[in-house]
Amino acid sequence: MPMRIGPYLVLDFLGQGGMGAVYLTRSRGGRPLAVKVIRADLAANRDFRRRFAREVTAARKVSGAYTAPVVDADTECAEPWLATIFVPGRSLWEAVRTEGVLDGDGIRELGAGLAEALIDIHAAGIIHRDLKPHNVLMGADGPRVIDFGIAHVADLPPLTDPGALLGTPQFMSPEQIQGNRLAFASDVFSFGLVLAYAAIGGSPFGPGSNAQLLLRILHEEPDLTALPGDLRRLVAACLARRPEQRPSPGELLDTLAVVTTPAARTARPAPLPRVPTVWVPEAGPAGADFARNAHAVLDDGLTDALVIEATRRDG
Repeated sequence: MPMRIGPYLVLDFLGQGGMGAVYLTRSRGGRPLAVKVIRADLAANRDFRRRFAREVTAARKVSGAYTAPVVDADTECAEPWLATIFVPGRSLWEAVRTEGVLDGDGIRELGAGLAEALIDIHAAGIIHRDLKPHNVLMGADGPRVIDFGIAHVADLPPLTDPGALLGTPQFMSPEQIQGNRLAFASDVFSFGLVLAYAAIGGSPFGPGSNAQLLLRILHEEPDLTALPGDLRRLVAACLARRPEQRPSPGELLDTLAVVTTPAARTARPAPLPRVPTVWVPEAGPAGADFARNAHAVLDDGLTDALVIEATRRDG
């Protein structure tokens, strides 16, 4: 008998991760969907189920052109699930690691898409809190921001104790590291780190352990010399330590939209020195697309976000 998830007939298995599995299905109108199904043992954990329900609540509030909208979910069944629009494409993290850093036009186009996504996310009263290359899908029509697993929703009570450290150290704002109350400007700091990553293939605060990165973000200046002059000034403004000194996503979009060119859509990334890869999709165009999408969907912010868990395609 064909497998079903809620009302959806499963068409293909996309990937398996620590939180559960992702399947390909279609809406009644024929639109491809990616359905994340949480493992039954995790769903039996009350705190985990609350986290997942919160992720769904946050994700439902956002429906912009540069996000992957939620179309359906069931957080009460034995194995809760979440269905989003399927976005073929790899994460920014993998794209840079396998193909190299983006050039100036590519970074500007990426930045314009992410700025527009943040406008939509913040307009819904949400602070993403985990904007990072893993959570940016590089779709054919532009970047998509995914994963609201640790997002803060303004009209919901806090899920964690005050001062709890949630996020990915390499892409956290100073106030997030210090456990302070966050504003939308925290996402702007992460935005700056994501653009820097796209330009240099790493953190502008250098390599090192999580603890070293946290200390540098708090006390040292970033190295932005590899960025073109206009982008260097923009990213430096995003990385201001005082939140009120950072530009808003609207101001970022105003700056980036006027310098974005069609060449960004066809520009090939500059090569990086060969680095060890932590995840390699199986050969074959279809399998690679499925695995890349599954990797990004499964990276849901509820585990150590710096560890990339391999996904595979059966068969």
